[in-house]
Amino acid sequence: MSQQIQEELEVDAFTLGLVGPDQEWAGTVADGGTVRTHTPPACWGPMITPEFRGGHEVTRPIRVENAEPGDALVVRINDVEVTSTATSTGSMAEREGAFGDDPFVDHKCPECGALWPESVVEGTGEDAIRCAECGANASSFGFEYGYTVAFDDEKTVGVTVDGDGARRLAENADEAMALPEHSRQHPILLYGPDEMPGALGRLRPFIGNIGTTPAREFPDSHNAGDFGQFLIGASHDWGLADESELEARTDGHMDSNDVRPGATLICPVRVEGAGLYVGDLHANQGDGELSLHTTDVSGRTELEVEVIKDLELGGPILLPNEADLPHIAKPYTADEREAGQAVADEYDVDELHDAAPIQVVGSGATINDATENAFDRAGDLLDMTEGEIRGRCTFTGGVEIARLPGVVQLSMLVPMEKLEEVGLAEPVRTQYGL
Repeated sequence: MSQQIQEELEVDAFTLGLVGPDQEWAGTVADGGTVRTHTPPACWGPMITPEFRGGHEVTRPIRVENAEPGDALVVRINDVEVTSTATSTGSMAEREGAFGDDPFVDHKCPECGALWPESVVEGTGEDAIRCAECGANASSFGFEYGYTVAFDDEKTVGVTVDGDGARRLAENADEAMALPEHSRQHPILLYGPDEMPGALGRLRPFIGNIGTTPAREFPDSHNAGDFGQFLIGASHDWGLADESELEARTDGHMDSNDVRPGATLICPVRVEGAGLYVGDLHANQGDGELSLHTTDVSGRTELEVEVIKDLELGGPILLPNEADLPHIAKPYTADEREAGQAVADEYDVDELHDAAPIQVVGSGATINDATENAFDRAGDLLDMTEGEIRGRCTFTGGVEIARLPGVVQLSMLVPMEKLEEVGLAEPVRTQYGL
């Protein structure tokens, strides 16, 4: 690892699906510096590539100057650019015999039994991924219902193609997916699914997996409270004894379509240097990611990072674009403030609080569990009872589903004096121009 601190750091090296303290560093960026990444698609590519230990191919961790456990890392998302020209996606079907406890994690060849077998590509279609040792179909996944999407040149829309189009793209899968040089996945376009032809969809790219390194090693797709449930009681190397061991997570796997250019993410720091990692860019996705998968693409990101000292977070805080906030959670206009002050004066309210929005990310086995987790995190951060959190979220916010079965964004307007007290006032003011 280079110890040189860089004001601008380019990252194009990736893990085999793991995040944790023992991963090799990608480099060190200055506190206040810029990170640029070029990442391959995830998760379908790693899912069908048996060498991977997790369901994504994300960057190696990035060390950030001055970041220490107990701090928080501000990540401002300046740009997300899609470089793929097409992708395939849909809902998944697991292949019996090609894994042990978890089809995302402990892959094995269903014929020779090799663990995480090296693989080769032979032709196209769902039997194209072969064990290099015995030649068997070694992929853990196929499609229950799948489709292939081609993008326009400006990456503003996508169209689902028929069988001929899917075959053309499958035969040129590496080029169409625009895999970065150091990627180790097989492109999902090889499968050539062709259901649902002729659908036109709008594109709005975002980052599905972005966060800081957890205090213990996890498969990257399982660094969240919902997918992490599959680790509890598992017999592979990343199995957990119980729910408490999931507390080391940092919820980098959010799949929130609000984590897009213009948004700011504030992440907990669990290890020295923070270990920021990035991947799993999506061309678009509806709230909830209802198929559990969406339009995975290669792409480039530009991020600015800044350390907040002594701000201990239970999980990520998202400051989305104002347009992405619930209507009642948006910053007050001058007219609204004036009207509110008139009511406060009429009823002798001593002080009408200035307030600004934050979103607390929560995760858990179900949406209800994730919401309870967000209540707990918000209460700990803001020193408020659950009743007050629920009240503020009901009156000035709400809960949104990032991903089923269990990642949510809990929105509320928080009094500015409270944001000052905990150390969030500056990034919130910067985000919303307050």
